[in-house]
Amino acid sequence: MPHDLAAALCLVLVIEGLVLFASPRGWQSLAREALKMEPRRLRIFGAVAMAAGLLFLRLVH
Repeated sequence: MPHDLAAALCLVLVIEGLVLFASPRGWQSLAREALKMEPRRLRIFGAVAMAAGLLFLRLVH
């Protein structure tokens, strides 16, 4: 189990790194827009992203 968690975290870093590498200006623009949003809305987006990730993980396993 710890090995799977470490592998998953490494994949997250790879995916985030790909986004930064492929489109740094797009990422900066997205970060600027996120700064304008209310914290509540960001939390909702985070919760939806987590739920979607858990759902996809469940479907894959």
